[in-house]
Amino acid sequence: MTTLTATLREWYEGTTRRAHRFRYALLVLDLATIAFVIVTSFLPLTGWIIVGDVVLGLCVLLDFGARLFISRAPLREFQHLSTWTDVVAIASFLAPLLVEGAGFLRILRTLRLLRTYHLRERLRQDSDLFRRNEDAILAATNLAVFVFTMTGIVYATQHGTHPAIQTPIDALYFTVTSLTTTGYGDITLPGPTGRLLSVFVMICGVTLFFRLAQVVFRPYKVRFSCTACGLQRHEPDAVHCKACGKLLNIPDDGED
Repeated sequence: MTTLTATLREWYEGTTRRAHRFRYALLVLDLATIAFVIVTSFLPLTGWIIVGDVVLGLCVLLDFGARLFISRAPLREFQHLSTWTDVVAIASFLAPLLVEGAGFLRILRTLRLLRTYHLRERLRQDSDLFRRNEDAILAATNLAVFVFTMTGIVYATQHGTHPAIQTPIDALYFTVTSLTTTGYGDITLPGPTGRLLSVFVMICGVTLFFRLAQVVFRPYKVRFSCTACGLQRHEPDAVHCKACGKLLNIPDDGED
């Protein structure tokens, strides 16, 4: 193993303080990337946006290349959805003039957020807020990915052909009204393709909103694996597993 490979593996997979700082830096980069995408998607394409696209695209490309470089089976990485979302994000960042209509697809980068096992474990250790709301945070992230991905698809397929879809804001408005099944009716997608796209957005939207609401309003439970039956979630003050009755001994946080 070369020094470079060993260093990268320590940064991406290690448990040292330096590795944790590095992965937090990657998280900050992802959040900055998402913020840049959201803000610039509602602005006309200018030189500084193109420069920002290219710079962020190169950063994402370096991260992507490093992950492939340290992978023990690089080809198997392409069996994962997250790998292809990175490929799409990199392509849309580095070719802004060619894929302006698909600019929202850059938000697919969010699929990598909080998906790394080590980072999620570290966040559980460092943040009580994350521990208590992990499922809600992940569900909200997935919902945001869906909304902006569908907005990008609507804008890419309807911009220039549908008079009511002139800007990404129009596409976002249509997506949200369809996703929530509000259906004001001021913007509709004509033709078989437009109707099928609308149906797809509404069906997926209802499913995701119900899932998000279920996760957000579900009573708080702690993660603690029952040694007998493997049940992972229990009430914070549970003494016995509700599935099998095994004594749990869930550690508390020391608070009264």
